[in-house]
Amino acid sequence: MNTKAPARASPARPRAVKNTVPVVAAPAQPALSAVGAVVALSALAQESRLAVFRLLVESGPAGLPAGEIAERLGIANTTLSFPLKELTQAGLIPPTQRGRFVIYAPDFGRMNALVAFLTDNCCGGAGGCGPRPAAAGHAK
Repeated sequence: MNTKAPARASPARPRAVKNTVPVVAAPAQPALSAVGAVVALSALAQESRLAVFRLLVESGPAGLPAGEIAERLGIANTTLSFPLKELTQAGLIPPTQRGRFVIYAPDFGRMNALVAFLTDNCCGGAGGCGPRPAAAGHAK
């Protein structure tokens, strides 16, 4: 008969990890409801609002201040306030305060949720007919 006690495992020491940044997954964008899609599409259903949104998508996640948007599109600052308000209320371009500037950047998650809503069950779910990049020279 063995009278020895089982050997205890020594507590594991945490390994030192140098220069690592924790990876945080972006929160999943909830599916867009029909009402949410109508609100987003309504906000985009006007030429200057669509131009603002397309410019911001082109500028990427860094966004642009209102003055630069107005300058690039040739829109007066006072005229620009309404399109910015509509797109903001639709959740498409959440504003961020950076110092004395308000920066508008597209919410790519919301944009992708809108595209997903529009293409949900496209072609009866057969696949292969989803959105494709526009051809060069498309209408702006």
